[in-house]
Amino acid sequence: MDIGLHVSNFSWPEGASGLAENLTKVVTTAEDAGFTRISVMDHVWQIHVIGPPEEPMLEAYTALGYLAARTTKVELLAWVTAVSYREPGLLAKAVTTLDVLSNGRAMLGIGAAWNGDESEGLGLFFPPTAERFERLEETLQICLQMWSDDDSPYTGTHYKLGRTLNSPQSLRRPHPPILIGGGGEKKTLRLVAQYADACNLFDNGLGPEGIPRKLDVLRRHCEDVGRDYADIEKTVLARVALSRDGSGTAPSGEPYASVDETVERFGRLSAAGVDTVIMGLADDTDEATYELVAALAGQVGPLSAR
Repeated sequence: MDIGLHVSNFSWPEGASGLAENLTKVVTTAEDAGFTRISVMDHVWQIHVIGPPEEPMLEAYTALGYLAARTTKVELLAWVTAVSYREPGLLAKAVTTLDVLSNGRAMLGIGAAWNGDESEGLGLFFPPTAERFERLEETLQICLQMWSDDDSPYTGTHYKLGRTLNSPQSLRRPHPPILIGGGGEKKTLRLVAQYADACNLFDNGLGPEGIPRKLDVLRRHCEDVGRDYADIEKTVLARVALSRDGSGTAPSGEPYASVDETVERFGRLSAAGVDTVIMGLADDTDEATYELVAALAGQVGPLSAR
């Protein structure tokens, strides 16, 4: 099993003046510990499950460009891009640029978007749900066309591109891997089967029976579109609160777990068919947490071979 780090909290005590240095420490520590992937949220305000909207939030692709210069091995992505925030042609260019400047380490993480409050607050485009899913499928088609040798026009219901030229092309061929976030059984998982290289589910809330059920739905969609289910990476985003003995609660109110308890939790996910766990840390601005993160990473790798 691979393990990644999702950085979602930028509220370090030093404030904005220490943010770049602290973020560098976090991502380099994770890379040195053996993490394979680092992601940031594509939000412009902090989300309610982490903190109030007034807390610091970085723009995703600017932050990923910075992380590309501070790391050498980890894959980089937004977890996940809100489809309605960027025109598809510009999004494909942003991900391509990240891939080229990181020497081939970019992924496209994308979803149908959900945060109406921040969209209204900053005047971002946010159509109704059904339209966002239509735009998601067209965006996937456009990105795949731009990452191909076909630079002909694209005409969809919502987007029209006169020439899908993309130069330079991504270093990863045939294209940066595409991850679609969400577990919607009728639309999202169908789009995964048809277009994506990876799916993403949420461990918190689904329970031990929920993830296998979602993966069974994905398997059926793969059969319907003639896709090999084994070709799709199964990922889970898991909130984790770590302490040495597993006692007490984090400042966020989440109960702490020990490294051994967390390894056991990830082992159950591996047994359910999960390939990669992306950890969202409850205490990701606490430097002491990363000693435990390094110990955890050292034990997680062999899980899938057990």
